[in-house]
Amino acid sequence: MYTSYFGLKENPFSMTPDTRYLFLSPQHSEALNHLLYGINEKKGFMVITGGIGTGKTTICRKLLSVLDQSVDSALIFNPSLSEMELLAAVNQEFGVKSGLGRKTRKRYIDALNKFLLKNFSAGRNAVLLIDEAQNLSRGVLEQIRMLSNLETEREKLLQIVLVGQPELEKLLTSPSLKQLNERITVRYNLTPFSYHQEKNYIKHRLAVAGGDSEIPLFSSQAYRKIHSYSRGIPRRINAICDRALLIAYSRDSNVINRNLIREAVSDIGSGYLTDKTNSQRKIERLLLLSALIIIILLLLAVTVNSEAVFDFFLNTDFFKWNR
Repeated sequence: MYTSYFGLKENPFSMTPDTRYLFLSPQHSEALNHLLYGINEKKGFMVITGGIGTGKTTICRKLLSVLDQSVDSALIFNPSLSEMELLAAVNQEFGVKSGLGRKTRKRYIDALNKFLLKNFSAGRNAVLLIDEAQNLSRGVLEQIRMLSNLETEREKLLQIVLVGQPELEKLLTSPSLKQLNERITVRYNLTPFSYHQEKNYIKHRLAVAGGDSEIPLFSSQAYRKIHSYSRGIPRRINAICDRALLIAYSRDSNVINRNLIREAVSDIGSGYLTDKTNSQRKIERLLLLSALIIIILLLLAVTVNSEAVFDFFLNTDFFKWNR
């Protein structure tokens, strides 16, 4: 709706994981390099974690687009699978036929192993990526561990990448998954953007969408307010910027300022209404309480003019705790 008004060819802040818009911040570049290293060196198990909206799925798609042509890949997006459904989905993604007859776990694994051995003989590699892996059951994760047993005397036939939210790491540390956790050789945790990374991210998306980099759509205060609300999470940045551009378009405005960002956040909903974390609010409340107590002490000192008052308050638990 607003694209032509701002001289854009398409929506720069779409929520779909389009690899053309991938902004390789230092942490995203490092995550991608970790995966490429693990796959090319046939390390077996890799884990990428990150909070909601930090760009994990986009990294997966980017990885698939840059893999060497000698690498076959399978991408599983649906974590709500049984053990048998997982095996069927993996074989289907690799184009492996299990043959006629009753579908059993052994039949699926034998067919996959045959495919991987043939791949290995041809000098090829194979990688399995599973997104939203934090939602996998322990039984399915154990089945995935068993797939890592498909190997030669020297190399792993299948490279497995688990991608998920931080809960995935907690899940992997459970005693029942100890064997799987010990096999993971490559790990990386995606972190949110810094302020400067976020600013460059917004400019990057506008440029990819065909925008004029010489025209500052967002004011410097707007960038800071976006970072304050989004906390450096790409998905939140996209939602805020998209709504801000829509509001600006509806008002024939060419510049997005901090007030317009506040309004955009208010339109989006309660999840974005505060730009302060709980810890920040607790610190502010504590500082306010400290200031009030100090003011009371000074007032008492002036009115009573007694050192005993100071001695009393300075020996309270509050001041002992703050020393």
